[in-house]
Amino acid sequence: MVVISRLPVFGLATFSLIVAVLVLSFLSLAFILHLRQKCIASPPLLRFSSLWTVRILLVSSSSLWSVSQLIPIFGGNPFLCQLHVTLSLGFLEPSILLTLLFLLNSSTKPPPCAAHLFSAVLFSCLPMLVLQTMFVFFSPFDDSLPELFTRSSYTSGEGPSQTTVCTYPLMSTIVFGCFGIIFWMGFALSSYKIIRIVINKGLLLRTHAIALGVIVPLPLEIMLLVLNVLCIPGTSAHSGVTFGVFLCTLAPAVAGEGILVISPIVDALAAGGECCTWNPRGDDHGGSMGTSAAAIMEEDGSEAILNRVA
Repeated sequence: MVVISRLPVFGLATFSLIVAVLVLSFLSLAFILHLRQKCIASPPLLRFSSLWTVRILLVSSSSLWSVSQLIPIFGGNPFLCQLHVTLSLGFLEPSILLTLLFLLNSSTKPPPCAAHLFSAVLFSCLPMLVLQTMFVFFSPFDDSLPELFTRSSYTSGEGPSQTTVCTYPLMSTIVFGCFGIIFWMGFALSSYKIIRIVINKGLLLRTHAIALGVIVPLPLEIMLLVLNVLCIPGTSAHSGVTFGVFLCTLAPAVAGEGILVISPIVDALAAGGECCTWNPRGDDHGGSMGTSAAAIMEEDGSEAILNRVA
């Protein structure tokens, strides 16, 4: 507690938000497992559970990303800073974004195989992870490029007063920026297609919210990453820009868990009615599932999304 109380303003704010994200992730995981348990106990509910593993991937990526943000707060050594940049920009954030894209596209298509979708997300992150690992740990252009392109940490002071500040190398920013531009165009196009076919006001509002939660912060994050390289490490400006980068990743993670995990699961539990009350054998209310759920889904037009809520 003493260490936390000595954190600077941006560090304390970041730590508080990390705790909040971890709490939200735990809540999201509880919702996923709760509905999955109901689906197993009551066969008529199984169609509500096709993508539960993919949503667990989203929650896991958000949680691990949050934990990785503790490295810049509490300092460390150059190796930990390199690990932070590689995991954040090379795997965890791309995993969050790609999972959101796949879940968004799956809401209007026939249920895909969850295992294939899970593998597709991880495989899509592999090129980014390889590139970030190569540029951060091996620095193939270290001798021919200025230090700003390869520097992932900055050490100042000597002896007991020595401090290490984590930074984002410009080369890592360029690689992530290329990924971000391509992803941004794909996500914007998918959001536009879904907004055109959704007629229910509630689902339309959710689609706009998740779209804005990704489309706005992502280009802003890329610009802040460039500013982070230009700022002097250890200054208030550098800390403020780093906090801005953190917020830009926090936005899609929180929006994804709230809109694509918790909200649709609540809808599914409401659509299931009495079927979603605890019933180990699942044979007392199983027959009522088709009527109650179908009536609600016919009313709000959300069958495609509710069919894949977990």
